[in-house]
Amino acid sequence: MNKYIHIFILLIFCKTHSQQESQYSQYMYNMNIINPSYVINEPGAFYLGSLYRAQWAGVKGAPKTANLFANIPLNNKTELSLNYINEEIGNVLKENSFNADFAYILQLPKGTQLSFGVKVGVNNLEYNFSETNLSTDPDFQNRSKIDLTIGAGFFLFRDNFYLGISSPNFLPMTLVEDTERLYKKKMQLYLTTGYVYDLNLDVKVKPSAVVKQSFNLPLSFDISLNVLFNEKFEFGASYRNQDAIAFLGAINLTDSFRIGYAYDYITNRLSNFSNGSHEIILLYNFKVSRSKRYTSPRFY
Repeated sequence: MNKYIHIFILLIFCKTHSQQESQYSQYMYNMNIINPSYVINEPGAFYLGSLYRAQWAGVKGAPKTANLFANIPLNNKTELSLNYINEEIGNVLKENSFNADFAYILQLPKGTQLSFGVKVGVNNLEYNFSETNLSTDPDFQNRSKIDLTIGAGFFLFRDNFYLGISSPNFLPMTLVEDTERLYKKKMQLYLTTGYVYDLNLDVKVKPSAVVKQSFNLPLSFDISLNVLFNEKFEFGASYRNQDAIAFLGAINLTDSFRIGYAYDYITNRLSNFSNGSHEIILLYNFKVSRSKRYTSPRFY
């Protein structure tokens, strides 16, 4: 009986999860995940972050994702971003990827800027059945594969507005064994946009949206509304179509350190089996140039 339960879980996860790039409710704190041209545009600063997501709590073997990232402005025209992602489904499917983004910033009239970025990296996918009761079954042998990642994007922005178009990976990733496709991740296109309203000196409101399109899959989107109080407290909510409603909060504990949490309330059929998804993020920024005094971070 356990054998069939494992098979069922694998089939469900591969169908609903492996077709998509890793998704985060707090993607706005690391938009390089979906757009290699995203820049913090703060010469003299250095941003570090880590994120952990436990998806579909209560479901045995549900996906868990860890992400480490850094944004490094090299000067006022170029920026380097690094991302490491570890993702596991149960003790069977493991995916590790490392990517580097290189972005170049162009100055346009009236305070507008346009950045173009490229992403290069490697992705290691592994099926490992050694910790399951399927390890002795000849139909369930360990598999692994390494793929190249290449992506690109554009990011148009001002202090209170942004618009991005991107694909984090042009190259589809497929793992095939004996003519049977075990895993496939298709190319995805992203459209991101947001606008920051200054209600007064202490309150900023940011509506934003992400539209995702994978070939031969339905269009999906996230619509979010975030509010920032006194450059310190942030609250927000988002709707992800046919998936979840997310609630998030963040606090700047110091000028340099921020912690955030998000909870996803599932709206699809998985709500019958899961208590939702949890996500926590830690962000740290510091100045590498002593001549630069601290300034409030851009609200996107």
